[in-house]
Amino acid sequence: MDNQNIAYSILELAVVPQGSNFKETLNNSLALAKVADENNYTRYWFAEHHNSESVGSSATSILIGYVAENTRKIKVGSGGIMLPNHSPLVIAEQFGTLAQLYPGRIDLGLGRAPGTDMPTAQAIRSDFMKAAHSFPAEVEKIEKYFSVNNKTGTVRVPIAEGVDVPIYILGSSTDSAHLAAAKGLPYAFASHFASTHLHSALAIYREEFQPSEELVRPYTIAGVNIIIAHTDEEAERSFTSLIKMFFGVLTGNS
Repeated sequence: MDNQNIAYSILELAVVPQGSNFKETLNNSLALAKVADENNYTRYWFAEHHNSESVGSSATSILIGYVAENTRKIKVGSGGIMLPNHSPLVIAEQFGTLAQLYPGRIDLGLGRAPGTDMPTAQAIRSDFMKAAHSFPAEVEKIEKYFSVNNKTGTVRVPIAEGVDVPIYILGSSTDSAHLAAAKGLPYAFASHFASTHLHSALAIYREEFQPSEELVRPYTIAGVNIIIAHTDEEAERSFTSLIKMFFGVLTGNS
């Protein structure tokens, strides 16, 4: 692949450094987004995580608005909204509103994982497991609320109808590849923590892809960890903090 055809973006977890706090971290997230905007990065996405002392990206929609308001052209979105945690109608309202305020700049990435430990997932939404198993149907609800054809529906989200909010399917296993391909939606794979499944998931997506009104050919995004330091030794030492953070997110001990 020609490297010049790769669009570079940033996935932000708003990780709280040692000795810092949430306020400083969120301000730093905006500062990084401004640098990305000035240097022609394509997207700046916030992940959704909960019950963590070291991750500040829990109220994803609010942070998207904060960054979009204070940048010029970079696309801002979710990487992603963990849909089983939320009502599809409320997400459509939030992202429809964001897209009205910042036209052409809002992305909606949807995932099925909780973004936290299971007790917290149950506290967020008591029927989380049912919603997770119904993920394809929940995605269809989102699509319906954004459709102009829903103007005659019984349940509507008028602020979202016909608004340009690209929907991305996120995943860390091959299950999501089948769904993204069948729906003809762009596919973002979390290879920054599930790298062993990247190539098989992308192969499934490309082989099974069905063109849609949203997308005529496959479009993929791969999450990759990049550690920057003055020496290899410093980078390797910094990487241990990333591993510890991922472990904490998965176990609820962060």
